[in-house]
Amino acid sequence: MSSSFFRQGARAGMVVGFSTLPFGLLFGAVAVDGGMTPFEATMMSGVIFGGASQLVGVQMFGTHVPAWLIVLSVFAVNFRHILYSAALSPHLRAYSPLARFSALFFLTDPQFAEASKQVDRNGKVEPSWYFGMAFVVYGLWVASSAIGALFGRLVGDPAALGFDVLLPVYFLGLVLGFRRRPLFSIVVPISATASILAMHTVGSPWHVSIGALAGVIAALVLHKPAKTADAGETS
Repeated sequence: MSSSFFRQGARAGMVVGFSTLPFGLLFGAVAVDGGMTPFEATMMSGVIFGGASQLVGVQMFGTHVPAWLIVLSVFAVNFRHILYSAALSPHLRAYSPLARFSALFFLTDPQFAEASKQVDRNGKVEPSWYFGMAFVVYGLWVASSAIGALFGRLVGDPAALGFDVLLPVYFLGLVLGFRRRPLFSIVVPISATASILAMHTVGSPWHVSIGALAGVIAALVLHKPAKTADAGETS
């Protein structure tokens, strides 16, 4: 790996990783409160690495909800990652099969957003940059989950300390980073409106996927391909 690209990715990962620390702590505390051991909670973060879907899962484990409904709910939260992988996969073709598989495992929301910006700037995503960011974000998430599982009850309610605002603000920054793209001012309001309506009608966690699908559909409907010269034109 190129050390320069790796360091750049690691720096980007530090910003993301520290913004997610309160939620890693929260997940660890919630998981232990729901009956998991600290080891099990840490392993769940290490193996699944799903963020919001982990919280959905652990909150349903202790109930009498059927297993298939838990799986379906987690799928609803993570459906957007199918769209992420479809969009990013063309830029990972130069990766080895193992690197490509690993890259998709680490494909979180901020990882996708920052990788997309790399494509906009450089036309590609350097493997060293990608994994530099991924390793830092992953390591901080697993570590914060472990700390939350061990000491989360001492922290109390993260919302009371204002920690709950960090991640939404960070994600808002990610979205605004794409503001110069065509259709941004149309697609984002459509996606947000659909998600809000779904939240108040269908409910959580389905509003996440419904909002994402609405944005994708809007982009597909409104997209206008770039005009190219007519290959059959004659002088």
